Amino acid sequence: MNVFNVWISRKDGALRIRVDGLENTNWLLRRLSDSFVFKTSEPLHEVPNSSDYTFRVAHNSQMSDRRFEKLLASIAEVKLMLEPPQPVLAAD
Repeated sequence: MNVFNVWISRKDGALRIRVDGLENTNWLLRRLSDSFVFKTSEPLHEVPNSSDYTFRVAHNSQMSDRRFEKLLASIAEVKLMLEPPQPVLAAD
Protein backbone atom coordinates (compact mmCIF):
# COMPACT_ATOMS: atom_id res chain seq x y z
CA MET A 1 0.00 0.00 0.00
CA ASN A 2 1.25 3.47 -0.87
CA VAL A 3 1.27 6.44 1.49
CA PHE A 4 -1.98 8.42 1.38
CA ASN A 5 -3.29 11.60 2.97
CA VAL A 6 -5.59 11.56 6.00
CA TRP A 7 -6.94 14.76 7.48
CA ILE A 8 -8.59 14.98 10.87
CA SER A 9 -10.69 17.63 12.53
CA ARG A 10 -12.54 17.74 15.84
CA LYS A 11 -16.22 18.55 16.02
CA ASP A 12 -19.06 17.81 18.42
CA GLY A 13 -17.32 15.13 20.48
CA ALA A 14 -16.08 13.25 17.44
CA LEU A 15 -13.23 13.18 14.99
CA ARG A 16 -14.01 13.80 11.34
CA ILE A 17 -11.66 11.76 9.20
CA ARG A 18 -11.10 12.67 5.54
CA VAL A 19 -9.17 10.20 3.42
CA ASP A 20 -7.77 10.49 -0.11
CA GLY A 21 -9.63 7.91 -2.21
CA LEU A 22 -12.24 5.21 -1.63
CA GLU A 23 -9.74 2.33 -1.74
CA ASN A 24 -7.57 4.03 0.88
CA THR A 25 -10.66 4.80 3.01
CA ASN A 26 -11.81 1.18 2.97
CA TRP A 27 -8.28 -0.05 3.72
CA LEU A 28 -7.99 2.34 6.68
CA LEU A 29 -11.39 1.33 8.07
CA ARG A 30 -10.39 -2.36 7.90
CA ARG A 31 -7.05 -1.60 9.55
CA LEU A 32 -8.69 0.33 12.38
CA SER A 33 -11.33 -2.35 12.85
CA ASP A 34 -8.62 -5.03 13.01
CA SER A 35 -6.93 -2.95 15.72
CA PHE A 36 -10.24 -3.11 17.66
CA VAL A 37 -10.33 0.69 17.76
CA PHE A 38 -13.95 0.66 16.73
CA LYS A 39 -16.35 -1.65 14.97
CA THR A 40 -18.64 1.01 13.56
CA SER A 41 -18.48 4.58 12.39
CA GLU A 42 -20.90 6.90 10.72
CA PRO A 43 -21.45 6.13 7.03
CA LEU A 44 -18.92 7.23 4.44
CA HIS A 45 -19.58 10.46 2.61
CA GLU A 46 -18.02 11.40 -0.70
CA VAL A 47 -16.60 14.93 -0.74
CA PRO A 48 -18.10 16.81 -3.71
CA ASN A 49 -15.66 17.60 -6.55
CA SER A 50 -12.96 15.49 -4.89
CA SER A 51 -11.68 11.94 -4.61
CA ASP A 52 -11.87 12.23 -0.81
CA TYR A 53 -14.23 10.39 1.53
CA THR A 54 -15.13 11.25 5.12
CA PHE A 55 -16.42 9.46 8.17
CA ARG A 56 -16.77 10.37 11.83
CA VAL A 57 -15.60 8.47 14.88
CA ALA A 58 -17.03 9.36 18.29
CA HIS A 59 -14.71 9.70 21.26
CA ASN A 60 -15.16 7.20 24.06
CA SER A 61 -13.52 6.27 27.34
CA GLN A 62 -11.23 3.73 25.66
CA MET A 63 -10.22 5.89 22.70
CA SER A 64 -9.76 9.61 23.25
CA ASP A 65 -9.25 11.94 20.30
CA ARG A 66 -5.54 12.31 21.12
CA ARG A 67 -5.04 8.55 21.35
CA PHE A 68 -6.84 8.04 18.04
CA GLU A 69 -4.62 10.69 16.42
CA LYS A 70 -1.51 8.92 17.73
CA LEU A 71 -2.80 5.62 16.37
CA LEU A 72 -3.37 7.11 12.92
CA ALA A 73 0.07 8.74 12.98
CA SER A 74 1.66 5.37 13.79
CA ILE A 75 0.32 3.76 10.59
CA ALA A 76 3.16 3.91 8.06
CA GLU A 77 0.83 4.34 5.09
CA VAL A 78 -0.93 7.36 6.60
CA LYS A 79 0.30 10.92 6.10
CA LEU A 80 -1.67 12.61 8.89
CA MET A 81 -2.65 16.27 8.74
CA LEU A 82 -4.87 18.41 10.94
CA GLU A 83 -7.59 20.36 9.18
CA PRO A 84 -8.00 23.95 10.31
CA PRO A 85 -11.18 24.63 12.26
CA GLN A 86 -14.17 25.50 10.10
CA PRO A 87 -15.42 29.06 10.54
CA VAL A 88 -18.70 29.44 12.38
CA LEU A 89 -21.29 31.03 10.11
CA ALA A 90 -23.27 33.88 11.61
CA ALA A 91 -27.03 33.41 11.90
CA ASP A 92 -29.14 35.63 9.68
